[in-house]
Amino acid sequence: MIITIDGPSGTGKSTVAKKVAEKLGFTYFDTGAMFRTIAYGILINRIDYTNHELLTHFLQTAELSLKIHQNKIHFYLNCVDVTDHLRTAEVTSLSSKISTIKAIRDKLSQLQRDLVKGISAVFEGRDMGTVIFPNAETKIFLTAEPTVRAKRRYNELVAKDVTFAQTHSFEKTLQDIQERDERDENREIAPLKAAKDAHLIDTSNLSIDEVVERIIFLVKS
Repeated sequence: MIITIDGPSGTGKSTVAKKVAEKLGFTYFDTGAMFRTIAYGILINRIDYTNHELLTHFLQTAELSLKIHQNKIHFYLNCVDVTDHLRTAEVTSLSSKISTIKAIRDKLSQLQRDLVKGISAVFEGRDMGTVIFPNAETKIFLTAEPTVRAKRRYNELVAKDVTFAQTHSFEKTLQDIQERDERDENREIAPLKAAKDAHLIDTSNLSIDEVVERIIFLVKS
């Protein structure tokens, strides 16, 4: 069985998807982290991703793999665990920009479809229910007010790095989220949108546990 949970940044997708997978005994996949892994590789190798030849060579030679350690999926790039480097503001910004590139989407889409063979899983991302798994048994689309999402994102980044507040304001975080929404919703390839048969849940005034319970109810019903 496949469950897809899509939606913009700051809606609680990752935390919700993890908890849903845990309660159901399914495997959880954070597809956004796959894009972040590619973005991280581009950054550390100082690749001009607008250069088709350089990007193609990187994608052909880069080995992206996933391994489970203590019930947590770790992301590897060329056999190096890069999991702890994927949530910086720089990686987040670049991952949104490169998500519009067809060659990158094709590489990761195939990987995502290969991962699901023979298992029940929860896939979290932005186009899981519309493009990658259009026949998923249960599709969820999470939403929330932009200011709520920005506050969640800002607090998350400050909690991970206290110096973040010295260089970034809440207003800048809100602006970043709104700009990312604009890019994701209007890109030509796999734009961010709810599948026609997706269940919409506004998480603005809901706790994580309340969202999880609603999804579990939908799955079981």
